[in-house]
Amino acid sequence: MTGFKIKLIRQSFWGCLILLNVCIVLYTGCKPSPTLAPLVVTKQDSLNQQMLYKRAFKDIEHLKKYIQTGDLVTRTGNDFTSESLRSLNQRNKTYSHCGIASIENDSLFIYHALGGEWNPDEKLRRDSWKIFAEPFSNRAVGIFQTKLSGTDKKSLVRITKAYHQSGLMFDMKFDLSTDDRMYCAEFIYKVFVEASQQKVKFPRSKIGEFEFIGVDDIFLHPVFESRIEIMYK
Repeated sequence: MTGFKIKLIRQSFWGCLILLNVCIVLYTGCKPSPTLAPLVVTKQDSLNQQMLYKRAFKDIEHLKKYIQTGDLVTRTGNDFTSESLRSLNQRNKTYSHCGIASIENDSLFIYHALGGEWNPDEKLRRDSWKIFAEPFSNRAVGIFQTKLSGTDKKSLVRITKAYHQSGLMFDMKFDLSTDDRMYCAEFIYKVFVEASQQKVKFPRSKIGEFEFIGVDDIFLHPVFESRIEIMYK
């Protein structure tokens, strides 16, 4: 495999994921295949998994009382795409996805931009907290309190709802220069910048010439303060 080169001129986000997949395949392809023992799922394994889900849903319900309107919520997916997204974080690789919390008529909703097989119509989602945090496809969640002023927080909610009502689409190209489509961290980034009247500014991450907002660029920003972070176990 010597002499094999990959030249990156300007790649989309999915180009980064494809490159990552290629590197993994090339790496594993060069290694001798280990002899694997057959996977055996026992009744106890199933019971343990059921108990994990039961404890997780109990935690999810308990966490509701700590979430306020305007808070940032994060989660860690357990699929390969989420793992790839986490790997793009430059400083903290804990979380793969993020959204904005809003309490409406005593119900807690999370607004978040989602694409792929989880959201076929690709429109901005408004999910209940229980659906956003469910443990079947996620293994951790975080709650980060926003330090915006009361006025800016009201603007934040108004702008967030307006994007949802407009049917904002997911940005499969992960292009920060466009505003008609947005990916999850970009949505949070642009809503907070607009709501704060440009007072809140976020750093940008880079891989080669590809510039993007990582999930860690959001939750590590000083406009947020970690309230609770929990791993399902």
